[in-house]
Amino acid sequence: MIGYKKSLSEWQCLSEVKMGRGSPIPPMLQRKIVEQYQKGVSQRKIAKSLKLSSSTVHNIIQRFRESGTISVRKGQGRKTILDARDLRALRRHCITYRNATVMEITTWAQEYFQKTLSVNTIHRAIRRCRLKLYRSKKKPYLNMIQKRRRFLWAKAHLKWTVAKWKTVLWSDESKFEVLFGKLGRHVIRTKEDKDNPSCYQRSVQKPASLMVWGCMSACGMGSLHIWKGTINAERYIQVLEQHMLPSRRRLFQGRPCIFQHDNARPHTASITTSWLRRRRIRVLKWPACSPDLSPIENIWRIIKRKMRQRRPKTVEQLEACIRQEWDNIPIPKLEQLVSSVPRRLQTVIKRRGDATQW
Repeated sequence: MIGYKKSLSEWQCLSEVKMGRGSPIPPMLQRKIVEQYQKGVSQRKIAKSLKLSSSTVHNIIQRFRESGTISVRKGQGRKTILDARDLRALRRHCITYRNATVMEITTWAQEYFQKTLSVNTIHRAIRRCRLKLYRSKKKPYLNMIQKRRRFLWAKAHLKWTVAKWKTVLWSDESKFEVLFGKLGRHVIRTKEDKDNPSCYQRSVQKPASLMVWGCMSACGMGSLHIWKGTINAERYIQVLEQHMLPSRRRLFQGRPCIFQHDNARPHTASITTSWLRRRRIRVLKWPACSPDLSPIENIWRIIKRKMRQRRPKTVEQLEACIRQEWDNIPIPKLEQLVSSVPRRLQTVIKRRGDATQW
């Protein structure tokens, strides 16, 4: 398509090339046609001098005769099936029932508007409503009691300063799997290639995995412990003795600190609680189902994203990659995550204890 911002001489040079049907004529050239027409030049001579078709020159002059202007009247086009009022009703329904499928929305729209509507029509209408289908984030289920406790816990700790949160030793466990069997959810193919073996998303039934325990603070990363299988209270106490206590001494160097862990069964077992009490370790009381309040969850997310990029093939490679990425977390990133805890509390209070975006 020839651009608009060209001089008349450039246009005359480019017009020697045959233009496609419906190619736009620049307003400057249209004014030139009208000026020559007003001077009494015939349409055939105008078309020959400007190297345009006679029908193009005739249409521009005819439009000038009828309307007195060279601007093209906006075409009416086919009217949309759903007007502005219908789109507002569709938007309200989509927002109210966010988890409905497009087929379910189409069935509702056919009954509500009493019109024949296809799935593609509803797809386009949803986009006209400035909405789009996304994959929903995974968040833990929270009942009313858990929301209430999260809300009260956030209000009770809202007065803590960033310096206070920097005295917390954050800890958590996470599971890592060997992802050699998963190559992504999307594939570039034609419609006929849906059964091509190269277009399949292959997955392993029970991939090899590792359980990882780690701790961190705003001062730096603590020790990392990796094992296979599950963990019980006895093994968890061994992890605390061998990794948590040395990390605490190294990171805080005798300064007082608060130990944080969630409410997993090995953490809340009576023997674990007794061990922590005997060691005189101050433990931060933690609300249930609250991974969004702990900054170490963001560390796991960063490392898992790195694992998807590096794609280790064996358990040994997976362990080596985890340890390497764990040691590469910079201290400014840790300070940023710990400093975000007050904002997380404010978000929990604003949402009355419900899950947040963290």
